[in-house]
Amino acid sequence: MKYRNIRIYFSLSCGCLLSLLLYACANIASPNGGPYDETPPKFISSIPSPNQTNYKGNKIEMLFDELIQVEQPSENVIITPPQLGMPSIRPNGRKITIELKDTLKENTTYTIDFTNSIADNNEKNVLQNFSFAFSTGDVIDTLEVSGILLNAENLEPMPGIIVGLHSDLHDSAFVKTPFLRTTKTNDKGHFTIRNITEGTYRIYALNDANRDFKFDQPGEEIAFHDSTFATTFELTTRQDTIWKDTLTIDSIMTVPYTRFLPDDIQLFLFKENFARQYLQKIERPQEQLGVLTFNTSLDTVPIPIPLNFTPGDSCWFFMQALNNNTQINYWITDLSLLMRDTLSFKLTYPKSDSLNIQQAQTDTLQFVMRRRPNDKKKKNEEEKPVALGMNIYAPESMDIFDTLHIEFSEPVFDFSKEWFLLDQKQDTVWIPAEIESFPDSTNSLAYFIRRKWNYGEEYRLSVDSAIIKSVYGKWNEPFTATFKIKKKEDYGNLYINIEGVEFPAFVELLNNSDTPIRRASVKDGGALFMDLKPDKYYARLIVDTNENGKWDTGNFEDRKQPEKVYYCPKMFDVMQNWDVEESWNISAIPIERQKPMEITKNKPKEVSKPKRDYKNEGKQNSSSTSSSGISGLRF
Repeated sequence: MKYRNIRIYFSLSCGCLLSLLLYACANIASPNGGPYDETPPKFISSIPSPNQTNYKGNKIEMLFDELIQVEQPSENVIITPPQLGMPSIRPNGRKITIELKDTLKENTTYTIDFTNSIADNNEKNVLQNFSFAFSTGDVIDTLEVSGILLNAENLEPMPGIIVGLHSDLHDSAFVKTPFLRTTKTNDKGHFTIRNITEGTYRIYALNDANRDFKFDQPGEEIAFHDSTFATTFELTTRQDTIWKDTLTIDSIMTVPYTRFLPDDIQLFLFKENFARQYLQKIERPQEQLGVLTFNTSLDTVPIPIPLNFTPGDSCWFFMQALNNNTQINYWITDLSLLMRDTLSFKLTYPKSDSLNIQQAQTDTLQFVMRRRPNDKKKKNEEEKPVALGMNIYAPESMDIFDTLHIEFSEPVFDFSKEWFLLDQKQDTVWIPAEIESFPDSTNSLAYFIRRKWNYGEEYRLSVDSAIIKSVYGKWNEPFTATFKIKKKEDYGNLYINIEGVEFPAFVELLNNSDTPIRRASVKDGGALFMDLKPDKYYARLIVDTNENGKWDTGNFEDRKQPEKVYYCPKMFDVMQNWDVEESWNISAIPIERQKPMEITKNKPKEVSKPKRDYKNEGKQNSSSTSSSGISGLRF
């Protein structure tokens, strides 16, 4: 009996032990690794040591406290004085090795600015604004200058642009000599040039196309400051806030620090009005059409002179300029020439020479028609008449400032406004209305029809069939459209009182894409915009120094800065049947903070840390581990 009890007790114990084992296996969870690593790598040591003097080697090694990586070192790591030979920058484990290819200058402070390119290998925590310096002489230069670089035309912050100093104060230094010291702008357009010796300098910005650190390519974007400046510093204090948590301030301390001056330099990047002029393409897409395409707009349109053909009339083509005079269409109106596969002609046009000076270039060119076999019509196939293409802009609801627009698919004989009948509806009767017509200056196959509209009027535009004939014998099809002019209450009006303008200027209204949609001159201290569509608008003011109605870029050789631009920091909400009046002092806010972030395209990068799901992390690991644990058990 006693033996039997012992056996029962043993069975029960085994059963309990097995149950505990199964429960434990089902709840096995891998450790989650503890707190997430949110700290950037730390610099430990280097050869040479930081700020070491009299260093003569060209190899620098840096050691950090964890595995690191360097993002795009050739772009993000800035070495100054600038290196003409591309340096070698190699991260390996916890170490970064840099080899300089240029011969080091004597008695010079070298700076290696990593900007925000160093991060730890796992969590990508960024070591921000890390820089390293050493000297080949007895002294480490410690002065700094800083500021901001903006696009001159639209005040966009310009990231990744080289900013450099010259101690040679002659203008020729910028075009003949590499920068003395350099840096690059960050994602907010800010820059800091470090380790400068005491002295007087000129400062420039350069979008360096050929990486020679000087302005020797006319197409490069540049900026320059009108004045020289002397480097200096002052001992001052600032307020530092210590937080208990994200919402509670623990204390505010007054901390002494060294302020390096100047620290408020403003540079405005622009590209000079320059482009190499050349003929880009010549083609004959249709038998009646020859096309010349130039890389930039022409001041005068070239006239082709026949070589292998004799036209029946001196005016053997109709010329159509498009795309700001970069594309010239030559419609061949002498029908006897259409069957010629090749039309050779002499053309004199402007072309840039090796010194980027435009010269008259005379070439022999050809309009060649390349017919394909499947383009040949069968003998018994009937040709269907093709109507003249005619595109008329006449929407059902027209704005009071709009005009009617007509564009033909090919040249027509002697355009006349009499072809178009405009009737105005009065009560229930259509009454003929007077119109004016004028050619479209940007397209010689297009025309405008204009009339002074009044709010709420209703019109009918009609064209009879077969009254317009093209030079190739095509006739138009009939057209009829009715449209209404919008009512006064469909619009809003905006008046902006402007303070701080001492020169001729105009204001452009912008949409939410920073695109100008209306323009008004500043008169009597304000700009008036009538009949605006209900919408949200932004505004910029352009100081129109030469009063030509457009923004003008700068020129370095003439020491001419681009025309100044200001942005209104507020948004204007224009509603139907509302008159809005606003005030704007163009200098009330620093220029680098004027442009609203909603229409800023070069927004600063947000450095975000990866988020760890602490709550579910253990459960997920538990599920996968328990499954593998159960499958591995044997009974």
